Amino acid sequence: MDVLSIDVETYCDLDIRDVGAYKYCEHPSFEILLFAYAFNNDPIEVIDFAQDEELPEKVLQALDDPQIIKSAFNANFERNAIANDMYFSNGMPPEQWQCTMIKALTLGLPGSLDMVGKAMHFEEDKQKMKEGKALIQYFCKPCKPTKSNGGRTRNLPEHAPEKWEIFKKYNKQDVEVERDIRNKLSRYQTTEKEQRLWGLDQHINDRGVGVDLQLVEKAIECDSNYNQRLTEAAIELTGLGNPNSPTQLKKWIGERVGHEIKSLTKDSIPALIEESNDEKVKKILELRQLMAKTSIKKYLTMQRARCKDGRVRGLLQFYGANRTGRWAGRLVQVQNLPQNHLPDLDDARNFIRTGRFNEVEFLFDSIPDTLSQLIRTAFIPKEGNRFIVADFSAIEARVIAWYAGEKWRLEVFNNSGDIYCASASKMFKVPVEKHGINGHLRQKGKIAELALGYGGSVGALTSMDKKKDIPEEELPGLVHDWRNANPCITKFWWDVDKAAKKAIRERTTVTLQYGLKFIYDPGVLFIQLPSGRKLAYLRPKIEPGAYDKPVITYEGMEQTSKQWKRIDTYGPKLVENIIQATARDCLGITMMRVEEKGFHIVMHVHDELILDVPKDEGDVEEICNIFAEPIEWAPGLPLNADGYECDYYMKD
Repeated sequence: MDVLSIDVETYCDLDIRDVGAYKYCEHPSFEILLFAYAFNNDPIEVIDFAQDEELPEKVLQALDDPQIIKSAFNANFERNAIANDMYFSNGMPPEQWQCTMIKALTLGLPGSLDMVGKAMHFEEDKQKMKEGKALIQYFCKPCKPTKSNGGRTRNLPEHAPEKWEIFKKYNKQDVEVERDIRNKLSRYQTTEKEQRLWGLDQHINDRGVGVDLQLVEKAIECDSNYNQRLTEAAIELTGLGNPNSPTQLKKWIGERVGHEIKSLTKDSIPALIEESNDEKVKKILELRQLMAKTSIKKYLTMQRARCKDGRVRGLLQFYGANRTGRWAGRLVQVQNLPQNHLPDLDDARNFIRTGRFNEVEFLFDSIPDTLSQLIRTAFIPKEGNRFIVADFSAIEARVIAWYAGEKWRLEVFNNSGDIYCASASKMFKVPVEKHGINGHLRQKGKIAELALGYGGSVGALTSMDKKKDIPEEELPGLVHDWRNANPCITKFWWDVDKAAKKAIRERTTVTLQYGLKFIYDPGVLFIQLPSGRKLAYLRPKIEPGAYDKPVITYEGMEQTSKQWKRIDTYGPKLVENIIQATARDCLGITMMRVEEKGFHIVMHVHDELILDVPKDEGDVEEICNIFAEPIEWAPGLPLNADGYECDYYMKD
């Protein structure tokens, strides 16, 4: 099949980082400036739209031809740009597109064109041009009016002809790099299921989710009023011109307590309150804590990114989690929305929505906390619809029990039992019932379940035990008890460790249960899942680790620093990747099934789907039954789901 490689350079008054691709591309100021393309391995051409050049007819026909694959790095942007600026009636269906960025991510490579070229060790002249950032800043964004530029707010080709010619070379080079990446990675086949799932992901992002603008705007107004009052109180208390300035505030507090204040963080403030005998200092620190809690960034993002039809789009990034292929959040970051536990959630929402802020302050504990808990509820279904929300029950615990063959756990799931009670009962050798006999042990079972499944020890328990329900001296024993209660899981960790090391050392393939394979391909360790999808670990090695024990290392994007570096791993960590990736594949197949039944997914968060459904169609039981359907490649995996209906997004 013929491939048309594409890269576009664009202009818009908006900043795409603030509003996302969908709002950016639909804005009246948006336009394509340059359109670089190449068929297959033909020479690359650049069409200068900014200087009235037009696409050749063969390119226009190819863009509309389902028999020609359109390829780009981050194809979601090119799809949106072309659909919005060139008015294709079909809207650039994703089924006709392939994304080289996604291909790179599936092989453990970074998500930026520049970094992929470097990670693949392309020669300097084959990488993305370094001049690009400055040229994009100059031609693709508004400029500040000055005397020297004649007061203009935008730079056009005629303002810098030499720069414009370099910009065209940059546009051409991007297609060159994208095509080189695609050609070099073409030997690693993408499964047909994964390509279809990416297409569905694009449709979900295209569909977007409704936003209650009235609630959003009133939440922002409420926060502004509240912050203003806190600031005024702080000014009156301290006499400072800007009590929100850490520098001014540290100096003021230091003068009153008699020593230098080095930090005013959420971790340091409680200790300062405790040590101070000065009531004014205590009060200003308490105000500082309140001001720090008021975060409305997600409301502001919804307001900025909301498209003209009232929907926010582009909230989900396919293959956003590099090692497992799980989705990541974008813009509003729906993967880390605050929980909502307010007993009178509907009242709180209506009070904010109608501007009755005094009633919220009187009836609820905290304005910041209330606003935080209402963030979810700003997502709303279409008029005449409701949300059906359903999510897998304890999916990772089920998947690890299935892989490891931990029979007692599988029996719990097959009998609809409570895994936290069952785990506590197995660990402490007494019956445990929620709200019943030995019910106090359930919390210890829950903490152990959440912390210890992937080789975690005392440190993992400490991190998971936020409320300090478990005395410190009990932690080592809890680790021992959990591992003794789950010998098959513990064995699975080290079976995986041995299999991966054997595959790397002997450059071979090692097969474990359910078709789980560890495959050494020159330069890559693949872990093939039962679904057929492969996890990739680039340039793997066996190197000396802590205590002179050999560990696996590979090149990858370090999640916290976002740096490309050598990362070490071992059995339990690989098991975590395998389990989370398999859970993701369960979700993927369920998404396809739900859509095939005619239900529309507008959002998904971790293992949960949010469907926008007419009020006279479908029900929770029907959706949960789809979640529980057996999966061909996972015989005996006990799946189950919980669900509920709501008129706005919430946690049941």
